[in-house]
This record gives sequence, C-alpha cells and structure tokens, in this order.
Amino acid sequence: MMQAFFKTHKYLLEHLNVPVRRGLMDIVDWDDRLIGIVGTRGVGKTMFLLDYISLKFGTDKSCLYVNLNNLYFSNRSIASFADEFQKTGGTTLVLDQIFKYPGWEDELIWCYDNLSTLKIIFSGSPLMLADKNLTEFEKRAKVYHLEGFSFREFLNFKSGSNFDRISLERLLNNHVSIAAEIVDKVKPLAYFTDYLHHGYYLFFQEQSNYLENLLKNINLILEIDISYLQQIELKYLPKLRKLLYIIACSAPFQPNVSKLSNEVETSRATIINYLKYLNQASLIHLLYEGEPDNLKKPGEIYLQNPNLVFSVATGDVSNDVLNKTFFCNQLAYRHKVSCSRRCDFLINDSYQFNIGSKDNKSLNRSGKNSELWWASEMEEIGKGRDIPLWLFGFLD
Repeated sequence: MMQAFFKTHKYLLEHLNVPVRRGLMDIVDWDDRLIGIVGTRGVGKTMFLLDYISLKFGTDKSCLYVNLNNLYFSNRSIASFADEFQKTGGTTLVLDQIFKYPGWEDELIWCYDNLSTLKIIFSGSPLMLADKNLTEFEKRAKVYHLEGFSFREFLNFKSGSNFDRISLERLLNNHVSIAAEIVDKVKPLAYFTDYLHHGYYLFFQEQSNYLENLLKNINLILEIDISYLQQIELKYLPKLRKLLYIIACSAPFQPNVSKLSNEVETSRATIINYLKYLNQASLIHLLYEGEPDNLKKPGEIYLQNPNLVFSVATGDVSNDVLNKTFFCNQLAYRHKVSCSRRCDFLINDSYQFNIGSKDNKSLNRSGKNSELWWASEMEEIGKGRDIPLWLFGFLD
C-alpha cells in the first residue's frame, strides 16, 4: 500500500501548479518535528503542503504526502503507518485533512515521542483545535494558521510581481515611500476591486463561477466542519445557516443577542455558541472592546473577508462595508483588532483607525483626534496619518 501512496504523491507533484508563493512559507519554522497547518476550506492548505514538498524534496522518497480521506485509514492507524514509513527510510510524513481521523492528537503525540527521526506535518480545520484540552499536544506541536490570499499575494499573481511582506510598524513609519515604490511598478487600485470580489480563496484561479464555488464552500463548512467537529445534530443546521445569513445581510453590526435568538428561534446561550463556531470556522470576525471573551456578547460582528459579502448580496454592496471588512481581515491575521467608540478599529490596543476618506467629516467620530490614523479608499499614495487602504493588504 505504501507504493500506492508514493504513486499518488508523484502524480500530485507532477501536476502541481502554484499560482504564487504564500507568505506563510517564510514564517513556518520547518525545523520543528511536529508542524500543523490549519485553515478554513478553500484557502489552499493542500497546495501549500505540496509546494513545500516540491521545493524541499522534489521527488525524493524520504518525504510522503498522504490524504487521510483515504478509506485505508479506517483500518490502519496513523502511528503504525508512520512507524513503517520511518523504518523504510522516510524522514518527513505530510498528513492532509487529519481532522477526519478520530484520535489524531493522541497518535501524533505517540509519533513525536517514539519516532525521533521522523518529522510530521499535518493540516486540518481550525475547528479541530477548538474547545479541546490539548495541553500535552501543544507542548510538542507548533501550529500555524494559513489564511486566504492577501491582497499582496493576489496582486503578485495577477501582475507577475514579487512584492514582499511589510510589518505594521514599517508601514506606519514609511507608508509614503513604500506606496510610491509599489505604484511605480504596478497600479494596485486596478486590481483592488477584483480582489474584494474574488481574490481571497484559492479557486479564484479556476475557470468557473467563483461565487457559486464560494457558496458551496460555505455550505461544506457549515454541514461538515462545524457540524462534525462541534457535534451539532444535523436537524439544527438550518438554525446555524439562518444565523449566518442574518449576519451576512447586516454585518458589520452591533449584535442584539436576544433579537438574534428570537429570529433564529433558539436560546441566547446557543446563539453565543454558534457565533463562536462561525468565528472559529473563519466565516465571521467577532470584535470586542478590550480583551476577547467567548462567553460575552461581541461588540461588533464582521464577515471574515470581503468575498463573503458578495456571496449573499442581493443588491448593491456598500463600499464602506467592503473597505471595513477588508481592513479587519488583513489586520486580524497577525494583530489584535478591537472595536472602539472613538474610531472604527483599535489595533493592538494602541493604534486608532478610521476607514474611508478624511474629507468625509461624517466618518470622523473622534473630532480633532491627533492620535487617529486613516485608511483611505481610492488613494494611491498617502501623507502623514493618511494611508492608502490597499497598502494594508501588504502586511505580514
């Protein structure tokens, strides 16, 4: 059976077509012996793993990719398979979709403790790590989150560029020169609207209906990932779907949990749990004033990325909603994003941001606030505390 997996491994590498190098590739410490790559459906976890294999190993048989959807693993343990692989010369085992395998965490702990010359890289849903006591597992594993495509990655692919990631501090201090250097090579605003509509998920490169694929993706997350991993009975699935629809039609908004529970016809406690699951599944962002707390009502709810806004839109989509959703999405990956009464967003408990145009006084809820930054739409190069919105898509 091992040879059959090698045959599949070879076929996948031969037909691999990577649109752009993902930023996470340079962040992962590949020297660790137990590495997890988690991310929601559609962000390209499988391609990311195969890209790493191709770059690091080529066709060397010391590395093997295995998808745990294979029925073979209904009657074969991960531990015994990994043991056989190591004994036959294997050094790196890549296990895709590991959350489909019951007891995966205990078996990976065993492999780490008993197979000292074997590195294991695994992928799965972020939900598989939620609400579990994984203390022993977390002592051994280093887990990274793969997000969807940033605007920088999308722009690199579409324009054939190779722009690097930028830290938030460098962006704030040098945004004028950074933007000028980028604009000198490519017109980012020519690609920005497309990104908001269809640039976040990997299947933007496919010749098919993007929004139809996205809708299928959403339903798979609800029907399989959330329902399976959180053990929600399928009869309650319509309530979860209805809650997401209400959010999608209203976001961003300040939730009234009592009103939501009446509309969805379920308890307040269930609504709080469902919001948590949707957040863990990367379908929404829950923003809080101060420290996040899953037990209390969030201050604001956003959809997780702008593409999701179009997936349920029945009419014109507000630029204000898209811009704020974009900013929240691009910052939340590596930074703490909070809601605030003084501005649109508070970043890392330090930086106050409004989104839109500084000339639109109705957007300035803070009066003459000298600490306020602006992320401005339809602006190529900013000045002072006024930064082009698109440039936040270059953050690391």
